[in-house]
Amino acid sequence: MPKLRHIAIATNDPAKTAEFYKQAFGFKEVGRVGSPDNAKAIAWGFYLSDGTLNLAILKFQNVDQLGRGLDYVGIHHFGVLVDDLDAYAGRLEALGAPCIMKADGHTANAFYETKFRGPDGVVFDVSEHPWVGAAPADAAEVEIKETEPAE
Repeated sequence: MPKLRHIAIATNDPAKTAEFYKQAFGFKEVGRVGSPDNAKAIAWGFYLSDGTLNLAILKFQNVDQLGRGLDYVGIHHFGVLVDDLDAYAGRLEALGAPCIMKADGHTANAFYETKFRGPDGVVFDVSEHPWVGAAPADAAEVEIKETEPAE
């Protein structure tokens, strides 16, 4: 079964937002992407992880993937790890989810997700390779324990 392994949050201050999640939950910084000085980059920011999921804290700067403007902040997209990208791409397109971004020949040595638009315009990534800090698909299932609501 495909695994949810990536969530991206759009923010205007990636450093401040990443620091908040590191302090609040003990997430570890596992990588960085782009630079605020590179106007050609799609986004810049930080990758955090809890050991299972990659949480990208990003400032999008030149591609409005959601159609909400580059000043949009909030949950931006999620990512699913699959075993066969081509098979899932065909399946998703057959279900009416158009592919909106995919790797070109120049990204062969870089990590790159294929992006689709699902129902209600929700953007999601599909990848055969785990995001930095994310568990592989064959990782043991995590037991989820219910907790009391925070006061």
